[in-house]
Amino acid sequence: MLPNKPPASNQTQRWTFSQLFGLAKRNPLMISRWVLCWAAVGTVSGLFAGFYWNVLELITHGLRQFQGPTLLLVMPISGLLIGLVIHFLGNPGEIAVIVDNIHFRGGRLDTRKNPSMILASLVSISAGGSAGPEAPLVQVTGSFGTWLADRLRLQGEDLRSMSLAAMAAGFTALFGSPLGGAMFALEILHHQHIVEYYEALMPAIVASCASYLVFATITHLGIAPTWNFPQYNLANIDDFALAIAFGILGAVVGWIFMGIFRSCDHLFTHIPGPIYVRTTVAGLGLGSLAAVLPLTRYFGHEELESLVNTNFPAIFLLLLALGKMAAISMTVTGGWRGGFIIPLFFTGACVGKAVAILIPGVNPALAMICTMAAINAAVTRTPISTTLLLSKLTNFSPFTPILFASLMGFFFAPKVPLIASQLKNQTETVN
Repeated sequence: MLPNKPPASNQTQRWTFSQLFGLAKRNPLMISRWVLCWAAVGTVSGLFAGFYWNVLELITHGLRQFQGPTLLLVMPISGLLIGLVIHFLGNPGEIAVIVDNIHFRGGRLDTRKNPSMILASLVSISAGGSAGPEAPLVQVTGSFGTWLADRLRLQGEDLRSMSLAAMAAGFTALFGSPLGGAMFALEILHHQHIVEYYEALMPAIVASCASYLVFATITHLGIAPTWNFPQYNLANIDDFALAIAFGILGAVVGWIFMGIFRSCDHLFTHIPGPIYVRTTVAGLGLGSLAAVLPLTRYFGHEELESLVNTNFPAIFLLLLALGKMAAISMTVTGGWRGGFIIPLFFTGACVGKAVAILIPGVNPALAMICTMAAINAAVTRTPISTTLLLSKLTNFSPFTPILFASLMGFFFAPKVPLIASQLKNQTETVN
């Protein structure tokens, strides 16, 4: 959102004192109407995110009381309700649709999909699906950015930047990291060119800061670290070798997750009938899994804290990681709505803690956080923002090991990403 560039000249332009004085008199500060627009987008996004979170907490409190065998009834009914919402209000799409819209529709996100996304995601997340609120928040806030851009008659990169700024505000509201949320909104768009739409970076940061302040004021979340990990101090160069090793391990777990995910997708796509048949079957599968492994239920916001502070056997942790990967896959491919970033963090923490138990002397915080970073970077192709997000969420101050692990996860990930729309066209798979 920069002003039109002046015509190129062979001579360096020199400003006279009167010209400089006139420019400063009009506006002596760097702030402009664009900054106010980005801040307004972030403010509205933060208000919506705060309202959405409070409603989600209210519904979750009512449904969380159902445990054990009762889930075999509650979760299929929830799946049926989700399917009916999508059947009658329309398919709101997934994160892949958002990425496609940014690439091929000039950044235009459709507000008409919001009612379906809001209702379906509220039921999905509150009933116990292994998917978080980031996907609905990004869809709704991003479409608001498009709506505002249309009101301002913006075109081209200006419109795309406004949508991206609103998407970043949605990410930030959940994760409580303005810089990490802004980077994530740009990184997730492409798996090779890390920040492709770099002109949207400042709009995304400004909107993220505004959204963070509003959301934190409403919910009191995002100020302190989300999860309290054991203390860790970087005092040994060998810890970088460990970070790299856990990064490679996280990438391997990412490969396993993508294999499970694609297998579930293959199974669910062959279920005949309307969408509500698939979502009901997914609910039955999720309820069965949650009845056996209760920690696989929900997206991991509270469950990860329990995982960190409870002494589980290593075998159980590895079994829990497999169960969580299956739960994420059934949730998303079964038609339930939500994102899988925090569920992936939960999976990585399970694997990292299990390895720390099996190998005495390994710092559990380093093992868990590095594996968390690597699996998310492998699946979402977001090494930079993953580092920023995890350092904020866990208060892991020496974030350089996280960066090493994230890069390992990114570089050892499959060349064809899980989010297929991150490839702009199929020829990139052979480049």
